[in-house]
Amino acid sequence: MHFDPRVQRALREAGLDADAVADASDRVAELVARDADRLRSFFDADGPYYSDMEMAHSASETQEHATADVDLFTHGSDLRGYLSLDGWGVPVEGGRILREDGGDPVVVELSLGDTVNDRVRFARERGDL
Repeated sequence: MHFDPRVQRALREAGLDADAVADASDRVAELVARDADRLRSFFDADGPYYSDMEMAHSASETQEHATADVDLFTHGSDLRGYLSLDGWGVPVEGGRILREDGGDPVVVELSLGDTVNDRVRFARERGDL
């Protein structure tokens, strides 16, 4: 079960039986795994990538990254992994597709861990940010 006890209780109080709560939990896990696959595919192609990441030595609102690679895994509703950008990397603690075109991700957002500690949007085209 991927819902914490409070969420499980709220779902039961809303009228879902234990089987329906379990089905919903399984569906959440499926959707997280699907998003992880789509995020991986977004970062599969060669760069450049663009982001709205705040960088200490940049005055630009949009950063250009020559390379990017993401290694993601899921566990229930958790999506975690590691993002490598231009020779350095950062843990990933969540992610989602923000905009797509024809089913392909155009703008994605990753929640990045220590050293960044922020949600950062990425796009393949500068103008899409």
